[in-house]
Amino acid sequence: MKDMEPHKPVTGGQVLVDSLVRHGVQDLFMIPGIQLDWAVDALRQRSADIRLFIPRHEQTTTYMADGYYRASGRTGAAMVVPGPGALNAGAGLATAYASNSKVLFVTGQIHSTGVGKGCGLLHEIKDQTGFVRGLTKWNCFVNSPSGIAPAFANAFAQLATGRPRPVGIEIPHDHLSASVDSPEQPEESPTAVASAAPDSKFLDAAARLLNAARFPVIYVGGGVFPTNACGDLQRLAEKIGAPVVMSDNGRGALSDRHPLAMNSLAGRAVFQHADVVLVVGSRFVDVLTPTASWPAQGVRFIHINIDAADLGAPRTAEVAIEADAGIALPLLSERLHTRVALSEQDALKVKRWAQDQIDTIQPQAAFVAQLRAAMPDDAIFVNELTQIGYLARIAFPVYGPRTYIGPGYQGTLGYGFPVALGAAVGAGGRRVVSITGDGGFGWNMQELATAQRYRLPVTLVVFNDGHFGNVRAIQKREFAAEVAVDLANPDFGLLANAFGVAYCRADSPEALGAAVRQAARHEGPVLIEVKLGVVPSPWHLLRLLPMKGMTGPAAPQNPLNGD
Repeated sequence: MKDMEPHKPVTGGQVLVDSLVRHGVQDLFMIPGIQLDWAVDALRQRSADIRLFIPRHEQTTTYMADGYYRASGRTGAAMVVPGPGALNAGAGLATAYASNSKVLFVTGQIHSTGVGKGCGLLHEIKDQTGFVRGLTKWNCFVNSPSGIAPAFANAFAQLATGRPRPVGIEIPHDHLSASVDSPEQPEESPTAVASAAPDSKFLDAAARLLNAARFPVIYVGGGVFPTNACGDLQRLAEKIGAPVVMSDNGRGALSDRHPLAMNSLAGRAVFQHADVVLVVGSRFVDVLTPTASWPAQGVRFIHINIDAADLGAPRTAEVAIEADAGIALPLLSERLHTRVALSEQDALKVKRWAQDQIDTIQPQAAFVAQLRAAMPDDAIFVNELTQIGYLARIAFPVYGPRTYIGPGYQGTLGYGFPVALGAAVGAGGRRVVSITGDGGFGWNMQELATAQRYRLPVTLVVFNDGHFGNVRAIQKREFAAEVAVDLANPDFGLLANAFGVAYCRADSPEALGAAVRQAARHEGPVLIEVKLGVVPSPWHLLRLLPMKGMTGPAAPQNPLNGD
């Protein structure tokens, strides 16, 4: 489809769609409504240029956009009506914000002359702009039909600059139906601000610390993915022989087959011996309290982060480098002396020490092992907040970037299935395996319709224990009682059948592995139900420092002690 003809009057809706096409959007997750009518008709006219995916709940539009970005690295785009539509999409937008995802969020607005006046117009809410601002790194209220194209140009410049996070655009519906002159030439997008090379003095200071370190350790988060810095990370780690500890968001930065690749549990062993820690692209903050992930006593920290806000307190950086990991790591690496801080033999001892503790958490460890064995290396695993999923944070081996998706710090229950649908769109045919509990699945079980409508290659595993299992476990541990945690579930087989989705049950880890392999040969979605009873808590094994109050069997002796 050709671009709009110069000077031919077009609608604001057509300008919106033309802007999407100009900036490379090929897939849009949306639900239509009256304030979007002129944009939706323009999308109909450009159906050869943009594919539409219409889920069953507005919440899913932003979840799908998030999953799309995390699987593909391409901006995910979502569009909803104002008011309740925007609010419904808020949970997915919050998760995308917490997970550093490039998401373009477009929402309609009430008539431009009524904004802020409290007239009670359809879908009006007080200060919708403030709501959008709170869940995006940049937002724009479009003040006129002629402002639509510049708003999109600015939005995409923001998406290409700095830390990846959602951006938002609000457009009153009368601007979408209004006529405007199409431009003579395509709008020039504002130039994205290129990440500057860090100051040499900071790189030199970091190199001096690392070269003089007795036992350097690298800790990495999701900040290595946006500019494909995983190769740079691996080369630096191999040059100095330093272990690489990956956060939940950093899983896959280094293949778990690599001897130096460590999950957070293995990280405990190497952090106990570290004297210098290089933190790359991570917030490096505890999950429940505003404290650093590891105390500074006896450790000197170097932080590399594109966001200055993640370089200061509560972190204690001796050297703080505000830079993109893809720029800073090669420059730092060339300043480092070749050495072997941790031998392959000792690295494997540490990994075995961690795996032995994981293997005591049964049956979760067996389920995770079967899932991994049944999936190709490049399949995408979407991990939910479920009893199996908690252990999977450290127990599921990840072999490449963008093949593991977690909930980020938002911890949004029910996010996994709709995010998996977007990941399936973005992954270009690769299988997506999504695990969830029966509680979390209840948030979005209606999206079985979406999975089936678009024949998305998603294998959904529902672990069914009839409860909000983690909340129940906490209540029983803290209060020796439970309340408001039991669930009235549907027959999941009948539910799947009602939507035309293939279904099976698996009653053991081995049966689950076989079912996942079989599902991979199915053209569309498959739902696998696994009945689960009360299982042991894995929480004492999670994160560098276990959460307060989480105790378990005494850990075996650190394999590096006494060496």
